[in-house]
Amino acid sequence: MKKTLLLSTLATVLLFSGCKKDYLETAPTDKVGQENIFTSTANANTAINGVYRFMFERTTVTTSNVQNKPGVGGILLSMDFMGEDLGISAGNWFTSTGEGNWVAHRADNHQVNYFVYRTFYKIIGNLNFIIDNIDNVTGTPAEIARIKSEALTTRAYCYSYLVQLYGKRYDAAVKPNAQLGVPLLLSSNDSAKPRESVEVIYQAIIKDLEDAIALNTATRSNKSQANVDVALGLRARIALTMQDYPNAILYAKKVIDENKYPLMNQEVYVKGFNDASVMSEVMWAAMPSADQGDAFGSWFAQIAYNANTSYMRANPKRINSVLYDQISSTDVRKKMWEPKPTAANFPLPTTAFARQDYMSRKFSIKADGGTLGDVTYIRSAEMHLILAEAYAKSNQTSLAQQALFKLVQARDASATISSKTGTDLINEILTNRRVELWGEGFRFLDLKRLNQPLNRTAVPNYVSASVGDLMDVPAGDPRWQFLIPRSEMESNPNIGSQNP
Repeated sequence: MKKTLLLSTLATVLLFSGCKKDYLETAPTDKVGQENIFTSTANANTAINGVYRFMFERTTVTTSNVQNKPGVGGILLSMDFMGEDLGISAGNWFTSTGEGNWVAHRADNHQVNYFVYRTFYKIIGNLNFIIDNIDNVTGTPAEIARIKSEALTTRAYCYSYLVQLYGKRYDAAVKPNAQLGVPLLLSSNDSAKPRESVEVIYQAIIKDLEDAIALNTATRSNKSQANVDVALGLRARIALTMQDYPNAILYAKKVIDENKYPLMNQEVYVKGFNDASVMSEVMWAAMPSADQGDAFGSWFAQIAYNANTSYMRANPKRINSVLYDQISSTDVRKKMWEPKPTAANFPLPTTAFARQDYMSRKFSIKADGGTLGDVTYIRSAEMHLILAEAYAKSNQTSLAQQALFKLVQARDASATISSKTGTDLINEILTNRRVELWGEGFRFLDLKRLNQPLNRTAVPNYVSASVGDLMDVPAGDPRWQFLIPRSEMESNPNIGSQNP
């Protein structure tokens, strides 16, 4: 594996930091060496902030910019476009880029496939430099621990996507999961590594998260930084993915019981999911400032109903109508989509915006005329859903009902606790998960971890032409696995075999 692909230089880290504009103007980024970065926690902090900025910025795919690829947010958008709960009316953008029609990830030379692989490994490369050097810099032990914890947590986050996308699903019934995953780079000196097993990669993820949790660093400037609470939340998410229900319960409960991220009230819930500072349940998010916005390449330019871009004006995002019909009429989440939008019930910035049945108003821009907003990576609502699912699948029915009710009653004042049991209760929890996390990047990975098929044929308002008529994919089909990019196969002599 070539370092030119996976390990960016420290100068590149600084290039993307952007935390203090005057710093970038006075210190040329192409002349900053590793020895200067890792002399103090102040400089190391600039490096970790550079990683956070890279995570939300539109980046270059091979030789061209791609507007719908705003860093990690662009990948999260792909995860929903590859499912059945979010759709558009015509075959453009996320079909032409090969995601909605499942073409990009099954072509080893496709630029979007390369983008996903490259994005996560560039982040990992930067983090490895930080982790390798942070213990030797000048600074307080608390600052050193905080930066190290952030880097470990973020590295685990990146590997959690790589292993799920490029490896087969984790199956707790067949431990160890010996199927091939991705190369595991845990040092800035690593290169040309073979693909490790899915089991080994998950264990590395767990170690990173548990090491971060042990450092117990909760202090941060804002929610753009990954603190111990984020590590706890990701640990719960990973446990659920591995069907490790005791640990999913343990870590989800830790987050919920500490109550640092209480569920949003209904007034805040309907404001547009764009401001992590006022959304109490947001645990971690990209929080670009106004001078870091990208008019046409930002995440909100792709999904906010009132983003004034040619893509959004013509292509409002729409919910699966069958899913919408399962939401109670007294549930605040019912307000996030409009089955029959009119000028009266769905005002839009200009007459150039299209109105379409079941269009979303969940995401809106922070300020009129712009495309800026905070992109959520993890929030406490997910912890309630993890807890409920883990209890239900552990046959702890009463606790599962209570865990689900704690979330649902925050969304619906008229709700009553579920009386369902067994498979019916699990399905109710999963339906709430689909509704609650719609548009936040979960659907493809949920279908894969649950070993369920993609079935768009059961969606009355799904437009088959918008995804090149790809309407169903059976569970376990090879298409659930991304191909390793050709550039990696050609440059890394130790990579081994390609996915089927």
